[in-house]
Amino acid sequence: MASSGAPRGRLWTWLDERIGLADIEKLARKKQIPVHRHSLWYYFGGMTLFLFVVQVATGILLLLYYRPSAEEAYESVQFLMAEVQFGWLIRSIHAWSANLMIFALFVHMFSVLLLKAYRRPREVTWFSGVGLLGLALGFGFTGYLLPWNELSYFATKVGTEITGAVPVAGAFLLRLLRGGDEVTGATLTRFYGIHVAILPAITTALLGLHLFLVQKHGMSVPPSVERRGEGGRTTPFVPNFLLRDIVGWLSALAVLAALAAFLPTELGKKADPFTPAPVGIKPEWYFMFMFQTLKYLPAHILGIEGEVVGILGFGLGGVALLLVPLLDRRAARGESSRLFSAAGIALILYMLLLTYLGYTVSPTK
Repeated sequence: MASSGAPRGRLWTWLDERIGLADIEKLARKKQIPVHRHSLWYYFGGMTLFLFVVQVATGILLLLYYRPSAEEAYESVQFLMAEVQFGWLIRSIHAWSANLMIFALFVHMFSVLLLKAYRRPREVTWFSGVGLLGLALGFGFTGYLLPWNELSYFATKVGTEITGAVPVAGAFLLRLLRGGDEVTGATLTRFYGIHVAILPAITTALLGLHLFLVQKHGMSVPPSVERRGEGGRTTPFVPNFLLRDIVGWLSALAVLAALAAFLPTELGKKADPFTPAPVGIKPEWYFMFMFQTLKYLPAHILGIEGEVVGILGFGLGGVALLLVPLLDRRAARGESSRLFSAAGIALILYMLLLTYLGYTVSPTK
């Protein structure tokens, strides 16, 4: 990047007068990234953002051909994959990038949790990040139904039935999601609206807040690094850190292209509400640990339905995760907080184990 004192062309001058390019350049030069043995985890935030951009770009292309109705949804996706040039590739990239984005988001969240990057003054940054995780899972849940194939139809039916088991508000939430008592074309239209309008609008606002707060407060240095006096080294964001970020993005793009080309997303059979559900219906991998937990719970726990207890447990767990910056008082004072580190590691192991069991074991309640 040229120095601020270098002569500028007419285009630069014209843009600078209108949008303040010099101020943006000054801000980019000023931003510094801490350098220490945990710096690798900083890149997963940018990786998640890059994969989200891929999602938006491929999603827009898919919208050009998709028709959100029970009569035409499956056929429109079938036409896209069979007749539109590279349509199958775009759909596969969209599906694979969704999975990789949620994986990168989980890695980013757990790295922030274990490195105590939620400490003051970054509490709101953590709140917005947990909110973005919830929105990402919402994207996955609502987008899964849109092809209107057999697997997505019955998986959505099971997923919404679990929502219906929520105490007090369950029946209302079930009808709100389905647009009625059953999964029908109204459900598909509702999920389409949530997926392409409501969730993107909320995500744009929350993502803007999250990026602003990251820019305002900078990257956090872990307490263990601060105590050893190793947190003083920094590297410029532009070009040092940004170039490494771009290398990661290009690598992710290469992985996406390979997965989409060699393991393309299949369409399957069209959904038929009057046929029995296929054997072994399973949710996407990022919901598997919750799904499998509900299968292991007994029918009743202390006189309460096991499924209700499980849903309440997941709800309380989500609230506890959101409130970690307020609950972890030791980390807020810059002290060692082994309890929350142990809880984070236990949560990771729990999710991995239950996900593994979900794909290898089929217990019956």
